Amino acid sequence: MMQKTNQDTPRIAREKKTVQKMIHLYCRKNHKPEGTLCPACQDLLDYAIFRMDHCPYEEEKPTCANCPIHCYRPDMREKIRQVMRYAGPRMLLYHPLLTIQHLMDGLRKASERDLRY
Repeated sequence: MMQKTNQDTPRIAREKKTVQKMIHLYCRKNHKPEGTLCPACQDLLDYAIFRMDHCPYEEEKPTCANCPIHCYRPDMREKIRQVMRYAGPRMLLYHPLLTIQHLMDGLRKASERDLRY
């Protein structure tokens, strides 16, 4: 049986776009790669997208800060924290609509449904 992924839901698609923009901003300003992402940031982006594709909350996904499930490995969780600490405050200047939508999503709490994760 094939495992269902969240690839096509609007909420997950927006979350993916937001994290992609944050990682690109962080990498461009800190690692200064030529053209695209450095290998470490590309690995982080790939990992983040994989985790979102398999989020048990699906379309009701809260922001990671409000989620009771810590699905990132500790090393990746620390890397994404660094990215968010740097890029978060700057996102309003570079991507204001995504930032406002992400802040509004942050008001969403995780549902109380029984998750078998």
